Amino acid sequence: MNVGGAPAIDRRRAGWWLVAAVVVGIVGLFLYSFVGTFVLGLFVYYGARPVNRRIQRRVNSRGLAATVTLLFIVVPTLALLGYAGFVALRELTATLDSGTVTLLLNRLPGDQQTLAGVARNFPQFVQQLGDVSQFRQAFQTLAGALGTVTTGLLHLTLALAFAFFLYRDGHRLQAWYRKTVGGRDTAAYSYLAGVDADLEVVYFGNVLTVLAVTLGSMAVYNGYNVLAPSAVELPFPTLLAVLTGLATFVPLVVGKLVYVPATAFLTWRAVQADGSLLVYPAAFLVVVFLLLDVLPQSVVRPYISGQTMHEGAVLFAYILGTALFGWYGLFFGPLLLVIVVQFANFVLEDLLWGRPFSPAPTDATDLGTDPTDVRAATADAATSESSESNPSGDAVEGRTSESESEGGSGDENTDGSGHGG
Repeated sequence: MNVGGAPAIDRRRAGWWLVAAVVVGIVGLFLYSFVGTFVLGLFVYYGARPVNRRIQRRVNSRGLAATVTLLFIVVPTLALLGYAGFVALRELTATLDSGTVTLLLNRLPGDQQTLAGVARNFPQFVQQLGDVSQFRQAFQTLAGALGTVTTGLLHLTLALAFAFFLYRDGHRLQAWYRKTVGGRDTAAYSYLAGVDADLEVVYFGNVLTVLAVTLGSMAVYNGYNVLAPSAVELPFPTLLAVLTGLATFVPLVVGKLVYVPATAFLTWRAVQADGSLLVYPAAFLVVVFLLLDVLPQSVVRPYISGQTMHEGAVLFAYILGTALFGWYGLFFGPLLLVIVVQFANFVLEDLLWGRPFSPAPTDATDLGTDPTDVRAATADAATSESSESNPSGDAVEGRTSESESEGGSGDENTDGSGHGG
């Protein structure tokens, strides 16, 4: 019976493997069709996960913490960046020739030509809506722009929903992975733990720096134009603010790529108009240097500890990812970089030399995060915070309960690199 049953068992197993391949193919096609949406969701998740952890410790509810994080942190931030992007697009289309603008807009989804036309001539467009003879043409233009905006909002909503469920239910996914694929002492778990930790560094750390510099630049540049005479006004302040934020990816040089040429331009304008106006470019340079250069490098960067990725590699990942994949390459490029670096750290050397796979990182590179170090640092931070918030002894009971949960179902708030997904 056993001999006769073996082929049947093998055939059934082969059949199920075929079903598994079909399922993986269908899921892969689905993910490929919406890769930008899911990558944006991962970016939102990792970009705000440290904030979500802090909120969760206060409210003691994963669902409520996820809702508060998205509604009061993520959505206002994205709305502010969206407004800045719209103003920057309007200033960009007014600066560059139509061929260059078309080349840039082709990298974005939807009917960006119509949207750019509305942004470039927004006052005239509003007047057309009030003119009966031109209302039909204006309405068609508005419909095209609204179609692009609606598509963007749909993808954004799906990305936010994806991030929400990762915040709320990511610990269940982690527990399933530990139970089914590999526990904490396996190379598979350490590999994904390293990827998880580095994605938080890349997305949260670098994005926080860019966001802080961009918003600071918007305030400084537009504030300067309010105070300065028209002869020495800064052209396209919001566009220059966005470029200043993006320039922070360049090591050491950072915002100097933008504000130094801007200062030179203002100086030239002051010399042409009136020598007494040189005080404005001088004051502009001092304020910008202190607020947009010294402050980010001395306060924001040290706050983002654990910067383990090479800044040049991250820079190329952002640029080449965007050039190759389009708009979502801005988030997909760093994801691929982290996956490759951690593969080299945990798998490549053992795979090439035929050694047993180890959860400890190899000496292949000095890049990437060691998840063991992150777990120890996070545990120390959690212990210190619990002791400060509850010195009467309840914190000890809470840590004991958390340890029991971690050893069982894996339903913990953080476990080192904070694997939520």
